[in-house]
Amino acid sequence: MEQKTLNAESRGKLGKGESGRLRRRGQIPAVIYGHQEPLAVSVDAHEFDTKFHRISESTIIRLQVGGQEREVLIRDFQEDAVGGQVIHIDFYEVDKNRLLRTHVSVELTGAPAGVKEGGLLEHFVHEVEVECLPANLPEKLVLDVNELQLGRSLHVRELPPTEGVRILNSPEQVVCAVVHKRLEVEAPVEAAVPAEGEEAPAAEGEEAGEAPAEE
Repeated sequence: MEQKTLNAESRGKLGKGESGRLRRRGQIPAVIYGHQEPLAVSVDAHEFDTKFHRISESTIIRLQVGGQEREVLIRDFQEDAVGGQVIHIDFYEVDKNRLLRTHVSVELTGAPAGVKEGGLLEHFVHEVEVECLPANLPEKLVLDVNELQLGRSLHVRELPPTEGVRILNSPEQVVCAVVHKRLEVEAPVEAAVPAEGEEAPAAEGEEAGEAPAEE
């Protein structure tokens, strides 16, 4: 699987004030977690945005810190509520000899036969949790839906097998299905409201102008 390289600098000062100063200088505060003590670092915002258009938990990054290379995953990140820029990253350092657990995206490919018959393709599971060694981690799992008929579904058990990778989701979990399109429900016809000066239409069994019988 393809690995990307990212430069990082260790930082000694912590706190909101220091994080704000880093962001104003075009840096993203980050922390590396894993099997060692957490290490506070920062990465260049422009470099990160250029190399990682879509953030994925299944992309192993070769993080260059102080002349050393660390293989990490993006475990979590925070975005600015207004602009959507990444403002903090949690990296997780992997050990090539230890199993790791993370999430891998599920993509669908093909044109389902059931859609050609008028059905609608519903995609329910967009990622699955996997366990594997870092070297076996797939960037994504691709499920072929060409043969999927109207009213039928595909399950986790039908995802393509990947050597050395164990999927932790239930095998019976439905990944996608081709369903009948829902019929549009007609809006109920509202009773006509009489204009000012007009009488309301008489109820069934009553004549206009006739008062209702008293009980």
